[in-house]
Order: sequence, then C-alpha cells, then structure tokens
Amino acid sequence: MKLTIGYLYGDLMNIYGDTGNIIALKKRCEWRGIEVVDKNISIATLLSKGDCDLFFFGGGQDQQQEVVAKDLVKSAKGKVITSEIERGVPLLSICGGYQLLGEYYKPHKGPKLPGVELFGAYTVAGDKRMIGNITTESMFGKLVGFENHSGKTYLKKGSTPLGMVIKGFGNNGEDKTEGCIYKNAIGCYMHGSLLPKNPRLADWLIKKALEVKYGKNIELKPLDDTFELQVHQSAIRRFG
Repeated sequence: MKLTIGYLYGDLMNIYGDTGNIIALKKRCEWRGIEVVDKNISIATLLSKGDCDLFFFGGGQDQQQEVVAKDLVKSAKGKVITSEIERGVPLLSICGGYQLLGEYYKPHKGPKLPGVELFGAYTVAGDKRMIGNITTESMFGKLVGFENHSGKTYLKKGSTPLGMVIKGFGNNGEDKTEGCIYKNAIGCYMHGSLLPKNPRLADWLIKKALEVKYGKNIELKPLDDTFELQVHQSAIRRFG
C-alpha cells in the first residue's frame, strides 16, 4: 500500500513543531510497510483531485496567513481541498491552517481573510494570547498538545467540536470547545507536535486515508506504542 501526504504551505505555515506531525505519520506508515510520499503544496504548486490521500495544514503568523488565504482562493486550491474532504479524504489542520479552513479570519488590522468554508466556524483576533498546555476530551480519548494563539474561533450552529477542553483555552477560552471535525477533516489549536503524543489520532488519519484510497476496510498492524503512551500519560498527569 502507498499513501501521498499533502503538506499544505509547509514553507509558510510551520510553527511550534508542526512538521513533526508529518514525520509521525510517515514513520507510523513505514513501520507497517506502507510506502509514503510527502508532497509540499505551496504558492507555485498545482493541486488536482486525487493528488493526495491525506492533508496536513500547519500554523503561521498573520503575514503568512494573508498570503496563503489569497492563494487558496486565487489558485482554486481551496475548492480542490473542500471537494476532496467531501469524498472522505482526511485532513489535520492546526491553528492558522484551521482558521483559514473556516469562513474567515479577522486580524487586528486589515480586512477579513476569506476562508474556504470547510468548517462552520469563524475566527477573530483577540486581545490576549492563549498559551499553554491543553488537554481535550474527544472521540479519540484525551488529546494533549500545546496552544499559542490570539485568534478566537467560534463554531456556528450545527458544527461539531473535536472535543471539550479539560485544561487550557481551546477555540476561544469561553465555551470550552476545542477544534472542529467535519467528515474526516479535523481542525484544532493543538501544536506540540500533536500526533507523536497522540498515536491513536495519527492511526485514525492513516486508516481513513487508506480506506478512502483503496475502497475497503483497513485494519492497521498494531505497533509497540509503549513510549508514545508513556509520553501521553505523563502529559495528562502534568497538565490534564
């Protein structure tokens, strides 16, 4: 089996160790004998339906988000991404990437940055940074990560949060929601990197990618996650 992972704007949207998520996905595939190709998709890159089996979209500063927001619309990459999500292709987006997949992001200065409207959510710049370790109760169990954002994301009626905050701020520091999930697409504020600390979530993304690509149920070969789970439990004990 083979997977192509599309790293969206990795040259512009990559802060707080986000690339570690790509590394985790690749290693967990390789340990199972699954061939992996990672494809960097940026301003000068064309993106067509079927090019990628799984997407990752990291975080960035306002200046980079402005550039990326324009390209998502101008190049039609945004339409390709939303079309792929509709057919079940999985995606993980974090912080700035998450914000640009909503309806819009309104920075402190300047006009709204249009999103691709994948998630039923919108983001406005807040006055204070929400920073620190975060623990969230989700369908994957407890997820642990690190957040650092001033943007406050609000889910619209009918949108499903990834989980509920146990420790930390989450989407906006007000309603205890964290992230958003739509079909097999996830948006959240958990840097970390997220996936090395949360192997169950990493395997869910891999499983969904394989199932959509090959059109059948996939049972992943179990891995020895002793070390990963020790890190996960240690973070819960310390921060959750």
